Amino acid sequence: MVAVSKSYDGGALAVDNVSLRIPKASYCCLLGPSGCGKTTTLRMLAGHESVTDGDVLIHNRNITDANQAQRGTSMMFQSYALFPHLSAIDNVAFSLKLKGVGKAARHAQAMEYLNLVQMESLAHRLPGQLSGGQQQRVALARSLITRPKVLLLDEPLSALDPFLRVLMRTELKRIQTELGITFVHVTHSQEEALALSDVMVVMNGGKIMQAGSAREVFEKPANAFVARFIGGHNVVERDGKPVAVRADKCRIVDGAIGPGIASTVISVEYQGPVVRINLKGDAGQDLCSLISDSRFFADPPAVGERVVLSWTADDECPLDVAA
Repeated sequence: MVAVSKSYDGGALAVDNVSLRIPKASYCCLLGPSGCGKTTTLRMLAGHESVTDGDVLIHNRNITDANQAQRGTSMMFQSYALFPHLSAIDNVAFSLKLKGVGKAARHAQAMEYLNLVQMESLAHRLPGQLSGGQQQRVALARSLITRPKVLLLDEPLSALDPFLRVLMRTELKRIQTELGITFVHVTHSQEEALALSDVMVVMNGGKIMQAGSAREVFEKPANAFVARFIGGHNVVERDGKPVAVRADKCRIVDGAIGPGIASTVISVEYQGPVVRINLKGDAGQDLCSLISDSRFFADPPAVGERVVLSWTADDECPLDVAA
């Protein structure tokens, strides 16, 4: 995407001068709050929204004005949108039927993709006879059978329960790696984006706040918005400038051993291997520390206790003030 913008009647700007290069055969997640422009960006890639300014290219071919069938993309919707009266195999084979492919040939191809998503044993069931996770696998196979250059996924895991969500994101990454095509995945979930992304794109207000590897974005957030939205960071002032410090690098102590903020323990959340301690700084800052369960239970701070949240200067990440 090169300097792409999308505005609507009345001048509302949904996407503002976005430029983004996604390497071939990579998994890219567009992440941000509601209204940030990520879904509009995905829809412009799919051809479901027109581009107001700029260009969209896939494999160096300009597809800005191409129709949906000519773009080399396929889109998997949040609702799955399976035909309720068709079996799983007929749902997957539907696009081939429209192209005039014979029943035996299209069923053979559909079975290959059902096998890819581990649904071959349920090929002849109707969508109403499948669980949410199973329906999602059928929808994925249906999107892949068109052999797109780029698969577009609009919050594909949001309707699943937490256990299935983790299972399916593992499957999505496996399939993307196995097929060697580009996936572009819109999500609200920071955990999902961190787990899946080769390229992680954080958006806000129609702009890209930061793009890079998941590790780069998490370890070196560009600005306070990214640090807060990704989570797991404290944004604090040092010498009049904002810095981010990872919550797992912060310690609860009686007195500062480096930079520190006098605070009060507000709540304690046991999360299994780690414990999250939420604090309120004396200047009103919302702060937290993530520590191992063994360290916490060796000397647990109590709610209401006065402590110091401390870290080392080497763990500070300077933030862009302008963003």
